[in-house]
Amino acid sequence: MRSTFKLLGLLLISTIVVSCNSARSSGKSNLTGWNFNDPNYGNYLKGEFKDGKTPPGMVHIEGGTFTMGLVQDDVMFDWNTTPKQMHVRSFYMDEAEVTNSEYALFMQYTKDVFPPSDPQFKHIYPSILPDTLVWRKGLGNTNLLSESYLRHPAYAEYPVVGVTWIQANEYCKWRTNAVNLKILMDKGVITNIFKEDSLSFKGRNNFDTDVYLTDPYALFDGDSTIYKKGIPVPRKKGEPKPAKDAFSGRQVTSSDGILAQKFRLPTEVEWEYAAKSIFENREYNNIRGRKKYAWTGKYTRNRTNAKRGDQLSNFKQGKGNYSGIAGWSSDGSDIPNAIKSYPPNAFGLYDMSGNVSEWVSDVYRPIVDSEANDFNYFRGNIYTKKLIDENGKVVIIDDSEVEIDTLVNGKITPKGLPGTIKYIPITKDDTYMRRNYSFADNSDLNDGDKKSTKDFGAEDDQILPRMYNSPIRPELERDSLGNVISNLEYDKKKRSTLVSNKTRVYKGGSWADREYWLDPAQRRYFPEYISTNYIGFRCATDKVGPMVRDQKKTATPRYSYSRK
Repeated sequence: MRSTFKLLGLLLISTIVVSCNSARSSGKSNLTGWNFNDPNYGNYLKGEFKDGKTPPGMVHIEGGTFTMGLVQDDVMFDWNTTPKQMHVRSFYMDEAEVTNSEYALFMQYTKDVFPPSDPQFKHIYPSILPDTLVWRKGLGNTNLLSESYLRHPAYAEYPVVGVTWIQANEYCKWRTNAVNLKILMDKGVITNIFKEDSLSFKGRNNFDTDVYLTDPYALFDGDSTIYKKGIPVPRKKGEPKPAKDAFSGRQVTSSDGILAQKFRLPTEVEWEYAAKSIFENREYNNIRGRKKYAWTGKYTRNRTNAKRGDQLSNFKQGKGNYSGIAGWSSDGSDIPNAIKSYPPNAFGLYDMSGNVSEWVSDVYRPIVDSEANDFNYFRGNIYTKKLIDENGKVVIIDDSEVEIDTLVNGKITPKGLPGTIKYIPITKDDTYMRRNYSFADNSDLNDGDKKSTKDFGAEDDQILPRMYNSPIRPELERDSLGNVISNLEYDKKKRSTLVSNKTRVYKGGSWADREYWLDPAQRRYFPEYISTNYIGFRCATDKVGPMVRDQKKTATPRYSYSRK
């Protein structure tokens, strides 16, 4: 009898839980009683969200707190890596660097859509090409790498290098469109454009996610035949069935949760958090010890029986020693190695220490101000809005309206691609009475703008920094009492520094770096238009919905303690 009551109790509880869950996920408004997605109630939308789908090629990084900038060795003795407690939101990150073959897909697609033979597109394809001449050495025989590293199939799965920060961002934008185009084709919303001979997808007819969400029929030169059945829409009772090949559904919206979030470069705090993967040193809610590398332990050599003595990453082991002695190549490569050649860290990420360094999205400053923001820290926000014309329509860049920008190094890059929405910085009207931000470009926020000086209300010429101007010491003239009567001045020579709003952080050691730089907390910088043979990149994207996938909390099993 008692067991029968227990069984009935369990059934009652399960029924209540199921009914609660069904009410939560049902198509009815709990506050109005209206039905969502019902033609009898206006067909107002409510999308369904199912957590757990990881973007292709990525791994889930569960967010949490950690100490940013906590390095094991600090031979520079500067403030560049001052420890700061930070919180990072959950996100997704590529399990390995973007390879030559993956970047080549971007190059080939861009060449097809924006043929360099067309005068209006002539600057687009060259602007994304990696600089293969970064392999040249004035006193070295490296011509083979200049000619073959990018395109030869032997290096297809090697990390792409010679890319600037600007080019890495362009790849991220293209990847967003490529992934979402496939999603729409798989859902039957858009026909397979690669099978269409009668349609041209060059120039402004190229697919763009933002344009699709703004106005789907602004794509493909307004050709509606490109759209198939769309998302199914319930029909009213008695409404006739549409024709067999007609577009009977509706277009995808942001509310459906179908399209992928935008791909981007990881922020510095995200990259460092993912690289350290400190949760493997966790017991309950405590961290036991610190990590010097992406893996656990204080040594760079493998301690397993099968690969004992092999290096756990690809780095320069000493002057003139990039891989070890022949017959015992301890790291297996004297240049970047193929991705996934070394063990992953606890998050499942490869080559977070060694192989190639990686661009991150942040503008560089020597000091990361933890007091400014300790939640998902990022420096480099530029807030924009869509440009609206006099007719109230969103402006889409036309083939004949491609604006170009000449970089400091003389390279030419387009400001916006044809077929994309034109964005402009927000204005003072957009920030009126806002408390969280006041202007569009926040790269200088609290470090370089007028408000970060004690005399922020003074005239410009009164607050110019004198960091790079030396005082002039002229021949001293004295009065009859021996007092100096000459005015001391600063020289007027114009000086500059590599640290600016165009300077970006890159993280991680590379095949050309000593062991010191393998610590994920170390940070370096380069102008965003510079490329090298040891900096690559990987993408990240935001995770929507709950922070944690598995609510079960367990202690890390590597530590065991017994009470006596």
